[in-house]
Amino acid sequence: MKIKNSLKALAQRHRDNRMVRRKGRVYIINKKNPRFKARQG
Repeated sequence: MKIKNSLKALAQRHRDNRMVRRKGRVYIINKKNPRFKARQG
């Protein structure tokens, strides 16, 4: 999982990426290609 300050650019790298808020943190999840997972931090 990558940890980035800004996720907007990472979210556009794959069309299945989804931005999700969990417990006050922003995540990018991708069920078809899990290597795109990222967390804002």
